[in-house]
Amino acid sequence: SSGINAEWPLRPGNDGATILSKMDVEHQIAKLMVQLSKSQDDEIGDGTTGVVVLAGALLEQAEVLLERGIHPIRIADGYENAARVAVEHLDKIAEDFPVDKANTEPLIETALTTLGSKIVNRCGRKFAEMAVDAILSVADLERKDVSFDLIKIECKTGGRLEDSQLVKGVIIDKTMSHSQMPKELTDVKMAILTCAFEPPKPKTKHNLNVGSVEDYEKLHAYEQECFIDMIKKIKDSGATLAICQWGFDDEANHLCVQNDLPAVRWVGGPEIELIAIATGGRIVPRFSELSSDKLGTAGRVREIGFGTTKDRMLVIEDCQNTRAVTMFLRGSNQMIVQEAKRSVWDAMCVIRNLVRDSRIVYGGGSNEIACAVAVNEQADKIPTIEQYAMRAFADALESVPMALAENSGLHPFSTLAEVKSRQIKEKNPRLGIDCMDKGTCDMKEQHVIETLIGKKQQIMLATQLVRMILKIDDVRSPGESE
Repeated sequence: SSGINAEWPLRPGNDGATILSKMDVEHQIAKLMVQLSKSQDDEIGDGTTGVVVLAGALLEQAEVLLERGIHPIRIADGYENAARVAVEHLDKIAEDFPVDKANTEPLIETALTTLGSKIVNRCGRKFAEMAVDAILSVADLERKDVSFDLIKIECKTGGRLEDSQLVKGVIIDKTMSHSQMPKELTDVKMAILTCAFEPPKPKTKHNLNVGSVEDYEKLHAYEQECFIDMIKKIKDSGATLAICQWGFDDEANHLCVQNDLPAVRWVGGPEIELIAIATGGRIVPRFSELSSDKLGTAGRVREIGFGTTKDRMLVIEDCQNTRAVTMFLRGSNQMIVQEAKRSVWDAMCVIRNLVRDSRIVYGGGSNEIACAVAVNEQADKIPTIEQYAMRAFADALESVPMALAENSGLHPFSTLAEVKSRQIKEKNPRLGIDCMDKGTCDMKEQHVIETLIGKKQQIMLATQLVRMILKIDDVRSPGESE
């Protein structure tokens, strides 16, 4: 699948929300579908394809009922009842899930489920471990909260996917400003500057006339003096590394080398903030405010090079605040790196959801079948017309396992019928579609796990959207003749 748009180059990928957001959609209802997958992406970060499949199936079922002459409002009400039953049933079959820093294996298995459908599943294990590690580094388990601001994802093309790593610290795509500065520093105290690191220049509207050689030399001496004074101030505060948001000219650079003050220039705003958070330093907006208590500390700052390319990056490690981490992703080309970035993001979202709410249901279509069975049972007890809508809802839920079976090359109807009858007979809601042909339908044994909050959200969002569409009588485009 790929985005279809004149401005966008075709980018293969299989992240539902990404594809939909790149498509040029004209139809009004289809536009709502795109927003639906986006809201699932923003809220949960995973399950974007499933939510669109479900909404599509619900609409398809509604069409059949409308042809039979059932009023759209009755269908909408039936769908609402059914969604409520399904969500309640999910609560019943959900299991509690241990989020424990000592035992990360269950979390890694959950992340693997998310990565299973992505391009990076070749080294899914490694990416899953990185995602779990990153979230647990920044998670506040007592408050059940995860701050994504502390996780930075840095991508670099070249190298293999397997070369990706998680750095407990910050990586910036910059190098020391001068080639003769040391490439590795230990026990670093860094001054984080957002002020200009250069001699005072005459601002606009003033002309500085240099009439003779002496004047020029005086000016030069004054500039030098200013610089040396600035460098001295930085060194006096105890700093061993200057990180500047702005640049400085070659003369300043040269003086920094002479005075043994390594410096990094042109570090962007968000990166400066991240460095300040990680090292516990304060950002210094004016030179006069520089003092030793505003310096950040790090155990080690080093440059890393990649193969024979000139590309170098700086890694700031062993920081005072261990909660800032950087995901450093490699890949052979831009497309793979971008896909890896989205996949890791999805995996991290899933683990974050588990930290927030640790209940899970089993995947592989098992929970959809279980909900469909529950909705059908409930529908039998309802005397009004809504029961037809509820049965239609159950059929729509079954479209997810059916699509799974079809994509795995199994016979959709017979596979689904078999699993469904086994679920009812054995009263085991964990039985799903055996996509990987592992010989067992029990998703607990296959470790296919989905977060409860993600599944609930899927059902609720899809139902809300479909109810809204059912209440639309007619779609008129502007400019259409009345």
